[in-house]
Amino acid sequence: MSSYDPAALECLAAIIEEGGFERAAQRLNVTQSAVSQRLRALEAQVGSVLIVRSRPLRPTTAGQLLLKHTKQMRLLRADLERDLQELAPSAPGGGREDERISIAINADSIATWALGALQDLVHQRLPLEIIVDDQDFTQEWLRSGQVLGCVTTLKQALRGCKMVPLGAMRYVAVASPAFVQKHLTSGLTAHNFRTVPYLSFNRKDDMAVEFVSRAFGLKRVALNHLFVPSSEGQMHAVAAGWAVGVLPELLVRDKLADGSLVDMAPGQVLHIQLYWHCWNLESEVLDALTLALTETAAQSLVAS
Repeated sequence: MSSYDPAALECLAAIIEEGGFERAAQRLNVTQSAVSQRLRALEAQVGSVLIVRSRPLRPTTAGQLLLKHTKQMRLLRADLERDLQELAPSAPGGGREDERISIAINADSIATWALGALQDLVHQRLPLEIIVDDQDFTQEWLRSGQVLGCVTTLKQALRGCKMVPLGAMRYVAVASPAFVQKHLTSGLTAHNFRTVPYLSFNRKDDMAVEFVSRAFGLKRVALNHLFVPSSEGQMHAVAAGWAVGVLPELLVRDKLADGSLVDMAPGQVLHIQLYWHCWNLESEVLDALTLALTETAAQSLVAS
């Protein structure tokens, strides 16, 4: 098997991760011409085009394979960094900025429990990059080789990956007291749910639709959506009286307790099962990530 130049592999990863040649050059502190030359040399060695020059840029199948290989090499270097730190704790640690350990996590987990799970690893100077996406789509980042692990609602593990159940997040429908007084004095019911707007993260987010569908036993539901791509932003928008929000109970628990938000469908809770998927490799970094996420999830989420 050919041996690939690590600098060329990191150049390919930088182009994909940064979304262009100019930003890749800035990250690698080289000229844009040097980035193009490294990519051409790598494509010549592989014998295949590695990047589709579209907007946005995207890797070809061969490019995805090399990107995954590059991230595996980063993981090995991160493992080595941890081992060296144990031998010489006073030595400077942490990987280079262009050797980030990337994982994909849904926004609601980031806003509630996941950052606490990763805190110790960050303090150990793990060069972590968190990519946010809808929980139904984070696995696509793993499938494409752009991350080494993801928190997702999908149970089936990808080839070459392993899956660990994390537990379930509880979602409730909430609104501000002023919104309730103006629009829903009788609460959210099967007869009035269509009359009000609902907050969603983006157009891929079907949380509100799923909540209403399950709460009222309906097969098809059409809702009026407002889009706010932030869990905390949605909570603030709900508190300001924009709409009804179907939000994690962990996020709104205190506001429900002090009365600044109202449970619009008491007794109705949507449970969303979450799973951690990662490459099935022997790695201290992967093991540490898995342990940190599963331990914190066990304390924060509902047992599966």
